[in-house]
Amino acid sequence: MAVQEARRGSGSDKGAYETAHGGGCTCGDCPHGARQGHRRAVAAFLRRRDEFAAGQGLPAAVAHSASASRQWVSEELTQSAELVAERGRAEGEAWLAGLGRRTAAAVWAAVVLLLLGQALTAIGAGWSAARTAGLAAALVVAGALTAASWFHRTRGGALAPVIGEDNRLSTSRAVAVAWVLFIAYAVLVLAGQLAVASGHDRRDALISGLELGRGTGAVTVLAVVCGIAVLVRRVVGLRVLGQQLQKVRADRPRASDLLTDDAGRGTFADIQYVVISAVALVFAAVRLARRPEQLPDLPWGLAVVVLVSAATYLAGKYAEGGRPVVLSVVRAREAGDLDAPIRTGDDIEIRGAGFVPPGAQRADRLSRMVVRIGAVNVHVPLVPVAGGFSNPADDLLTVPVPADVEPGRVDVQVVTGAGVETNRYAIDVTD
Repeated sequence: MAVQEARRGSGSDKGAYETAHGGGCTCGDCPHGARQGHRRAVAAFLRRRDEFAAGQGLPAAVAHSASASRQWVSEELTQSAELVAERGRAEGEAWLAGLGRRTAAAVWAAVVLLLLGQALTAIGAGWSAARTAGLAAALVVAGALTAASWFHRTRGGALAPVIGEDNRLSTSRAVAVAWVLFIAYAVLVLAGQLAVASGHDRRDALISGLELGRGTGAVTVLAVVCGIAVLVRRVVGLRVLGQQLQKVRADRPRASDLLTDDAGRGTFADIQYVVISAVALVFAAVRLARRPEQLPDLPWGLAVVVLVSAATYLAGKYAEGGRPVVLSVVRAREAGDLDAPIRTGDDIEIRGAGFVPPGAQRADRLSRMVVRIGAVNVHVPLVPVAGGFSNPADDLLTVPVPADVEPGRVDVQVVTGAGVETNRYAIDVTD
C-alpha cells in the first residue's frame, strides 16, 4: 500500500517524459526523431538510477521501510527501463529502414573504386577484354545486390540474409555470403570473356578454366563455409529450444557482432574465422586479377587453414553457453542479525551461475527475471548502485520470501530474462 500511495503521489517519469517532444516523437523526419528520443530516454534512466543509488528521490511514504523502498525503486526503474527499451526498438527499426540505402550506396561505391583501379592499372598495359568482363560482372553483382536491398529495404537491405533471428549479424552467414559473392563474380568474369572471345582456342581455354581441377581449393572452401552457416543455425536453434543456450534479441545489428558474442565481448572463435577467411579471400582475389581466365586456384595449404578455422568456429559454437544452475539458497543476513532459519518475509540469497544471459545486462531484461518459491512467482528487485545494479547478478540473486509462501519444504527455481529455467532447489520455510 505504501508503494502504491507513493507512486500516485510522485508519479513515474514516463508520463512526464512523454510530454516532451523529444521523448514521445519517433518519426524519421523530425529533428527529435528516434535516435534523439532513445538518447534522452537513456539519459533520464541513468539520472534516475544514480539518484536512487545515492538514496535520493524516495518519497516519505516508503522511506521508513527498507523492503518498501526497495520495491518502489525497483518498479520505478523497471518502468523507466521499459521506456528506454521502447525507444531503442524504435531507433533500431528506423536504422534498419535506412540501412538498405546505405548498403546500396556502398555497393556502387565499390564498383566505382573497381573502375578507378582498372583505369589506373590499364595505363601502359592497355585495356583488355578481361577488364571489361570484370567491370561488367561487377555491374551485374551490384545490380543484384541493389534489387535485394529494395526488396528487403525494411530489414537491412542487402545485409538482410546475414542478420540472424536475434537481430545480430551472423558471422557464419557473413563469411559464407562473402565467398558466394566472390565465386559468383569470378564465374561472371569468365562468362564475360567467353561472350566476347572470337577464336575457338580462346573459348576452349576459358571453358577449361572452369574445370574442377583448377579450382578445387576454392570450391572446397565454398562448400565448407556454406555448410558451416547452415549447421550453425541448426545447432543454435536446437540448443535454444533445449534450454542449453540463452539468447536475447538485440535492438539492431552492429558490425562488431561479427567479432563478438551477444554481450559485446570479443571471442576467439569468431575473430579467427573472420580474419583467416578475409585473408583467403584477398589471396583469391589477387589470383583472379592475375589470371582472370580461370577460377582462382586457391592453394591447398591455404584451403586447409580455412577449413581448420571453420572447424574451430563450429567447435566454439558447440562449447558456448550453458544452462543456468542454482547451487545453493541461504538466508540473507545483515551485520548484527542473529542466525535463524528461513521465514516468510526474510530475504534469501540464491547462488549459482548463468542467471544473466549475454546481452541481457540492460535493466529491462534484468527486470524480467523471476524466482519461483513454491507456487509464488517473485520478481527479482533491481537494486541500483553507482554505474549499474548490485542485484540481480549473474551468480547471485536476492529476493524476499513473500507471505503467500506456505511454511514447509518448497522448491526454488529461477527463470532468467531469456525465459530459461534453472534446476529446482528445495528449502525449508518455517513460521
